[in-house]
Amino acid sequence: MQNPFATAQAQLDEAAALLQLDPSTHEFLRWPMREYHFRIPVRMDDGKVKVFQGFRVQYNDARGPAKGGIRWHPEETVDTVRALAAWMTWKTAVVDIPLGGGKGGVICNPKEMSMGEKERLARGFVRQISNVIGPDRDVPAPDVYTDGQIMAWMMDEYEATQGKHQAGVITGKPLQVGGVAGRDDATARGGMVTLRECAAALGVNLGSATAAVQGYGNAGQHAHRLLEEMFGTTVVAASDSKGGVYNPNGLAFADLAAHKKATGSVVGFAGAQAVSNEALLELDVTVLLPSALENVITEANAGRIKAKVSAELANGPTTPEADRILHEKGVYVIPDFLCNAGGVTVSWMEQVQNAGLDKWDRDRVTAKLDGIMTAAFHAVHDVRAARSVHTRLAAYLVSVERVAEACRLRGWI
Repeated sequence: MQNPFATAQAQLDEAAALLQLDPSTHEFLRWPMREYHFRIPVRMDDGKVKVFQGFRVQYNDARGPAKGGIRWHPEETVDTVRALAAWMTWKTAVVDIPLGGGKGGVICNPKEMSMGEKERLARGFVRQISNVIGPDRDVPAPDVYTDGQIMAWMMDEYEATQGKHQAGVITGKPLQVGGVAGRDDATARGGMVTLRECAAALGVNLGSATAAVQGYGNAGQHAHRLLEEMFGTTVVAASDSKGGVYNPNGLAFADLAAHKKATGSVVGFAGAQAVSNEALLELDVTVLLPSALENVITEANAGRIKAKVSAELANGPTTPEADRILHEKGVYVIPDFLCNAGGVTVSWMEQVQNAGLDKWDRDRVTAKLDGIMTAAFHAVHDVRAARSVHTRLAAYLVSVERVAEACRLRGWI
């Protein structure tokens, strides 16, 4: 498996060469500014204490407080966290919101933990980093296997350490404790805005298009629903960690989502044939939505991708070698840190809402998200056309230049 941080650094290196960054700026941007490694003792339900390893990486905060989710995963690594913190830095810059990039992680298997154990782990995590996070320093959010309830516990624990209300320390919270309307489908909705603009630029009719969704979690399910609602696109395949299903006549969102909720997987959905995650990527569809984990499109399979557009809702699904192959084939990749930036964009709105003791409605959030994502897509698309480079490199050129300029103006470099 390719090291995700090596991938992130290779992507930056390519952009730095084209931007002709001076060596010191380039070196500074290749590494996290700060990272924290710690142990979290948690008393489990059987009375024994288990010690978990946690990480928090603050990659760059030249443009504003660090921002990034917290992942709980049994195979979590610090290099994954570093890579995701780097991508968050470029993500907040490419959509031009005043935040930096960070990420957190804990090596654990939440599927084997009770609610009480997860609460004690969440509070223990915050106690380890309460002195280095805050609304004006570093703002965590949910990610893989964490959710709004876990964020509410984390916010409460942080406020207990500070002795005052500070809802803006965490985003992705439930509405009743400072969450923002529209956060539930923000990642997918932002991706759909970029897909809409991409289709218009390419002359693709999404109403008659087909799509395949690899990864039927939160983002993937919302993407399926929004593809139907916004464009009338036919989703013909979907998959999760247990396998996939395919029906050339289409998979109705309401029915597939109900099946997933009832059984825990899309596998076995009536009227569809089985398809592997690997085979799904190579289906003859208009739009491919990699919405699972990193490194699924590689040098080995990129030549067999048939989609016109790959809209990356997952983080890091395509390797640098695959990017070049897809570009040569004419596949338009909407890169992860642009395509899935709707989540952090609406999280920023949650921070603004909390800072002003305000409450935003869904229409206000959706309209502002649409405007931000539309502008971000065209900023990247214009650079892609002007420099004749693949879209991920174009997005890096936009975002790295913005971060480098902020570092220069601050006098850091």
